[in-house]
Formats: sequence, structure tokens, C-alpha cells
Amino acid sequence: MTKNKLVIIVAPTGGNAMDREGAQVPLSPSEIAAEALRCREAGAAVVHIHARDPVTRQASGDRAIFSDIIRRIRAQGDMLIQTTTGIGITGAEVRPGHDERLGLLSIEPRQDLATIPPGSWDIWRPGGSTAYKPDATYHNTPAFLRRNIAAIVEKGLPWEMEIADTGFLNNALRLADEGIFDRNSTTFWLDYCMGFGAMPATARHLMFAQEEGRRLFPQAKWAVLATDRDQFPMNTLGMAMGCDIVRVGFEDNIYLPDGRPARHNHELVQATVQIAKALGRDVASVAEARQIFGIA
Repeated sequence: MTKNKLVIIVAPTGGNAMDREGAQVPLSPSEIAAEALRCREAGAAVVHIHARDPVTRQASGDRAIFSDIIRRIRAQGDMLIQTTTGIGITGAEVRPGHDERLGLLSIEPRQDLATIPPGSWDIWRPGGSTAYKPDATYHNTPAFLRRNIAAIVEKGLPWEMEIADTGFLNNALRLADEGIFDRNSTTFWLDYCMGFGAMPATARHLMFAQEEGRRLFPQAKWAVLATDRDQFPMNTLGMAMGCDIVRVGFEDNIYLPDGRPARHNHELVQATVQIAKALGRDVASVAEARQIFGIA
């Protein structure tokens, strides 16, 4: 039975995170694959991957690097793989173009899960502990969203909507009304991204967003994601509220529940498993996550 099982996603690298405060961010394909295995053993069923340029160490949209990461992860186990849609800042504050981002849906071997935020937002992470600057804007135009979501649906990939603001829910509803995707489908989930600049990491905002998401998309699973020291409090609240999925990892946060920086990503996964058990939540295995996401 997968009812009430909690899926843990780990995002070990991100587009711009670097080593800090003792936290070691995996950057090369071999490092990312090794970290994914440790996180799999700790309880994560899904790894969310970004690629990095081997020379500059900045974000890369190179499909060959993504393919290398996927092959290495698959060679060592059954962990599910989700690719980014944002890629990250690739140099001199340059954001990848729409075609480069859409190209990530043509990776071979292909990913198991996809993701897309149904809207644009100005990313602000309190404390300045990441490479993102206050004026970094993540552009997702309606035209791009139509193309991206249609391509995800055509490929039959389960997919995540990153909801950084409650207005994103209405953006998504308009796209559903246009026929881009089925609002009653069970193949996507709503990921409430707390504290990244649009939606503050507070209980009030999470509860309102979740309630609104349930009203507009009654069949959708839901997830919680928060940044820096807000990650564990918001994920814990989400678990207590019955969320289906939580995400941890150095892309968004390096701090353990007691405020100490972790050295490796799997420590964040271990802490999440402990909290889930304390709340009476069973953590989904990879096989159970496949059932939850409807992956054959």
C-alpha cells in the first residue's frame, strides 16, 4: 500500500550552489552519482539533477553532461531521476534560452520526472547564502509554458509544478482551460516553494496555498520545498498536513534541523526520515514512488 507514503526528493547540486560552511556540493557527474547513491541509501527515492560545466563549474545545459549523470546514476541502482527546467545562470548573469531549456526533454537516456514553474518570479533567498542575487528573475512566459508543458505531456512524463506564488495556480488553470493539460490528471503534482522571494515561508502562506491548490486541482498530489533554515520547519509542517512529497538538498539548503551545516546531502535525507517517522509517516521506497507517480 502506498497510501500516505512520503516521497523524498533530493536536489544535491542546483544550478549555482557551491561549497560553503563545510558543505560539499557535488559538481561532476561522478560526484553527483555518488551522492545520489548515498541519498538513495538514506531514504530518498528521487534525485533532482542539474549539470555543471567541468571548467567553469557554472550551470550548464549541455545534454551530454546530463546524459552522463543519468547513465552513472542508473548504473548503480533504481533511483528515479528528475531533471531541472531552469538550468541556472550559465555565466555573466546569463540565463539559458527557451530552446536550450526545452532541449532537456530530449536527453537520452531520458529522465523519469520533469518540472516546470507555471510563472516567472524574482528569486530572493534570505541571508544571501546562495549565488542567486536579489534581482535574478526566472522567466517562464506563457508561450514557453505552453510549449514546455505540451512537450512533457506528449512524452508521458509525470511532472511537477513549482508554485512560488499562489498566482502560479491561476496561471496553470488558464493553461488547463486552453487544453494544454488536463487539470484532473494525476500525473502532475503541486510543489509549494516557500521563501524563494514570492511566497514567504510561513504556516499561513503554506496552508492557504495548499487549500487553493486543492480547490483548483483536486486530484493533484502536493509537495513542500523551502530555502535555507526554513526548509525543515516548512517540510515538517507539510508532512504533518499530509503532503505527498518533500524536497531537501544543497540546491536549496545546507542546514540540519538543529542549525548546523551538513557536510553531505544524505545527512539532510537522514534527518527528514527521522522527522517523518516521528510524525507517523512511512517513507516511500523507490518501487513505491514509482507507483505513486504512475511510472511503469
